Amino acid sequence: MRPDTQTPPMSDRRRLERFVRSKLREAGEEFEELRASSRSNLEEAREAYRIARNARSIPTDEADRARIVCRRYAERRAARLDEEFRPACYEAGHPDCEGCVEDVHEGRIETWSATDG
Repeated sequence: MRPDTQTPPMSDRRRLERFVRSKLREAGEEFEELRASSRSNLEEAREAYRIARNARSIPTDEADRARIVCRRYAERRAARLDEEFRPACYEAGHPDCEGCVEDVHEGRIETWSATDG
């Protein structure tokens, strides 16, 4: 047998096997990280879509303001919603206002129409 066609010694073969296994393990770990990140991004996108869909289902007036019943003052209001779907009258940190935003996001905000008495 010629020297250049011989099989590598066992120690070289084991080193090669360990190297290949470690690279495959690294690739698998990177793939799992990417998959988890993608899953998280997809869940965030679905949640944002759900919130936007709920907020867009709120009745509006002719000026495109949401017709909501204010939880803080228990009165009908027509208020614009900002990019986070918070009414223009929203006050950060106020429990009623925070609850109102949560209700808008969840699609359970009390609304009114022009024909309501």
